[in-house]
Amino acid sequence: MQKLFSLIFSLTACLALALPAQAQESPMTLDARVNEAFAAFTGPFVSFIFAPIPGTSFPWIVMWLVIGATVFTIYFAAVQFRFFGHAISLVKGDYSDPDDAGEVSHFQALATALSGTVGLGNIAGVAVAVGIGGPGATFWMILAGLLGMASKFTECTLGVKYRNEYADGTVSGGPMYYISKGFTELGLPGGKILAVLFSVFCILGALGGGNMFQANQAHAQITQITGEYPGWITGLLFAAVVFAVIVGGIKSIARVTEKVVPFMGILYVGAALVVLAVNYDMIGWAFGQIFAGAFTGLGVAGGFVGALIQGFKRAAFSNEAGVGSAAIAHSAVRTKEPITEGFVSLLEPLIDTVVICTMTALVIIISQQLILDEATGRYLLDEAGSAIATVDGNTGVALTSAAFGSAISWFPYVLAVAVILFAFSTMISWSYYGLKAWTYLFGEGKTTELVFKLIFCAFVVIGAAANLGPVIDFSDAAIFAMAVVNIFCLYFLMKVVRKELNSYSRRLKSGEIRKFSA
Repeated sequence: MQKLFSLIFSLTACLALALPAQAQESPMTLDARVNEAFAAFTGPFVSFIFAPIPGTSFPWIVMWLVIGATVFTIYFAAVQFRFFGHAISLVKGDYSDPDDAGEVSHFQALATALSGTVGLGNIAGVAVAVGIGGPGATFWMILAGLLGMASKFTECTLGVKYRNEYADGTVSGGPMYYISKGFTELGLPGGKILAVLFSVFCILGALGGGNMFQANQAHAQITQITGEYPGWITGLLFAAVVFAVIVGGIKSIARVTEKVVPFMGILYVGAALVVLAVNYDMIGWAFGQIFAGAFTGLGVAGGFVGALIQGFKRAAFSNEAGVGSAAIAHSAVRTKEPITEGFVSLLEPLIDTVVICTMTALVIIISQQLILDEATGRYLLDEAGSAIATVDGNTGVALTSAAFGSAISWFPYVLAVAVILFAFSTMISWSYYGLKAWTYLFGEGKTTELVFKLIFCAFVVIGAAANLGPVIDFSDAAIFAMAVVNIFCLYFLMKVVRKELNSYSRRLKSGEIRKFSA
C-alpha cells in the first residue's frame, strides 16, 4: 500500500511541478511531455477497455453493463417499476427516522450521486449519439436507462448494508467495502484483492474523468464566451471553490448538491421545454422519428445497429449504472434499512438518462439541425459518411448549443452556466468517491483525507491548464474498469440483496415499516 501511495503522490508532484513551466513553455510542449510519459503504457489498457466486440463496433464494456442491468432487472422482477412509488415517498422523507445512523438524508444522497452523473455527457454526449445513430438512438438510450435502474438498486443496497459506521457518526461505504466484507461473509475468496483493485481504479477515475476532464471542458466553454485566457486561472478558481466545499466532508458536499442539482436540472430542462413549446406542433413527429429510427435506422450510419449501439453507449456512459460510484455516496444515508437506499438510487438513471438525456435529444431532433432529405424521408450523411450531416456542420456540444439557440438566441450563455454547474457538481461528488477509495487503501484519518483533498484540487488546476489527452483517456478507462470489477462481484452478492428485498417487502405490507411523516 505504501508503494501505491508513493506512486500516486509522486505522479501528482511531477504534474504539479510541470505546471509552472507552462509560463515559459507553450501548452503544446507540456502536452507533448505528458503524452510521452503516459501514452506508451496506458494505450493498451485504454484500447482493451473500449475494444469492440469482434465483428462489430459495439464496445464490449457497454455490453457488459447492459447485460448486467438486464440480469438484475429479471432477477429482482422489475423492481424499478414495482417500487417506483415507494422510492418517491422515501425521497420525500416519509419514512425517514432522524435517529438512524448516517450523515445525510435520502434526498441529499440522491442529489450527491446525481451530481456525479449529470454532466457534460447529457449535453455533448447525447448530441454525438443522435448525430451518429440518428433519432432512433434515443429509444435505445431510454431502454438502457430503464434497465440501469436495477443496477443502481443492487449496488446501492449493498453499499449501505456493508458500510462502516464510526463512533463519531461518520460512515464509509461503497463497492470496496461490500466486495471485501460480502465475499468474506459468503465464504468466497479474493474479496480483498478485488476491493483493492476497484479502489485503485476509482482513485484514477476520480482524478481524471471526475476532475481534470470536467475542469478542462468548463474552461473551454467559458473561453467561448469571454475569449481566450490562461487555463490555470480557471483551475485556481475552481480548485478554491471545490476545496471550500469538500473540506467539510460529505455533509458539506450534500448541502451544496441538494441546492445545485435541482437548480441546474430545472435550468436545463426548463430551457428544453421552451424549445419544445415553441415547436409544439413537431413533438409528435419527433417521437415518430425516434421510434421509426430505433428499428429501421432511417438510413443513418450503421442503420438499426448503429442506432442501438449509440443509444446503449450513451446511456452507459451517462448514468454510470453498474460502475459502483453512486454506491459510495448513497452509503452515507441515514437509514437502518439498506434496501431503502436501493429504492432511492434507482431514480438516478431515470432522471439522468430518461429525462435529461431525452430532453437534449428531442431538442436536437425538433430543431431540425440534422439534415433530412424531404423526398426520401431519410437523413443525409456527412462527407465522411460516418455521421448525419448537420446545418452548420456542428457536432457535440456545438450541436446542442445550436439546437437550443434556434429558439433561444441567448442560450449559449445558459449553456455556459450549465456546463460550469455540471462540471463543478461532478467534481465535488467524484472527490468524495476518490476520497473513500483512498481511505479504504490508506486508512481513515484527518491527515489522510486532507492529503487526498489537496491532491484532488491540484489536479483541478492541471486539468484546466492543459489538454492531457492520454491521461483523460486512461482515467475514463479506469472508471469503466470499476464496472468490470463491480458487476462481476454483484453477480455473487445479488442474492443478499434479494433477501433484504423480500424481508422489507413483507414488513412493508404488514405495516411494520411505518411512515414518520404524513
